[in-house]
Amino acid sequence: MIDFPVVDAHLHLWDPTHFRMSWMDGNAVLDRPYGLTEYREHTAGIPIEAMVYLQVEVEPAYGLLEVDWVAARANEDPRIRAIVAWAPCEFGEQSRAYLEALVKASPLVRGVRRLIQGESLEFAVQPRFVRGVQILPEYGLTFDICLKHPQLKNTLELVRQCPETSFILDHIGKPDIQAGLLDPWRSEIRTLASFPNVICKISGMVTEADFRNWTTADLRPYVDHVIACFGEDRIVYGGDWPVAFQASTYARWVETLDGLTGGLSSSARRKLWRENANRFYRLELGSGSL
Repeated sequence: MIDFPVVDAHLHLWDPTHFRMSWMDGNAVLDRPYGLTEYREHTAGIPIEAMVYLQVEVEPAYGLLEVDWVAARANEDPRIRAIVAWAPCEFGEQSRAYLEALVKASPLVRGVRRLIQGESLEFAVQPRFVRGVQILPEYGLTFDICLKHPQLKNTLELVRQCPETSFILDHIGKPDIQAGLLDPWRSEIRTLASFPNVICKISGMVTEADFRNWTTADLRPYVDHVIACFGEDRIVYGGDWPVAFQASTYARWVETLDGLTGGLSSSARRKLWRENANRFYRLELGSGSL
């Protein structure tokens, strides 16, 4: 049972009637508005102190408008303490104009995410994309890595070429949990963890498992491995709501991860659920006592 404040480091909010979001066409669960009212309902009883909003892949024309929309939601609920926005990193030096506008759009913008998961295996190592990621620290921005496990190998090369950029791996690299696939994901995660500028978000796992029939045992070897590789100072909790709602209630995911990490020390549990996200996304939270 979590008895201290929690940072949800992976929150989505959206209204597909307001912004075009073609990726969810035909998805009966997701293709509807999910806002703060729904989030409060789904997280009732869980001590969420702060949230980090992750871009939701609106069509690129809406990229900066998405930031404005989320900043307005933060005015409604100040627990939204950071925004990870979309940015066209593949334009390399030419992405600077967008990044300059992005950091001016809201002081809540702390990082960017340009999805790798829908791109070719070579996307992460294209020279212009690498350059776009290299310049992020000049704007005080981190990079959320979101990919599918076959893309990990090339992404290691991206990270190797960006030693000054702070990275966080979303959804533990999306291994095929449903198939029980562990390799080469395990060795690639071990290599990724060897870079000191990378941390790992334990999130999005239930949607990589069997939506209807996943068990705690299915997730255990993956959680154990990322904790062993990254250590207690570089792991972060994320809810991945409402995407994860396709496979789990919010409460069930929290209870599952709490059980899987119950063997951690009290200080390590606080790092996972709060302190590491507070540091990485610069949330400037207080001591964190209820």
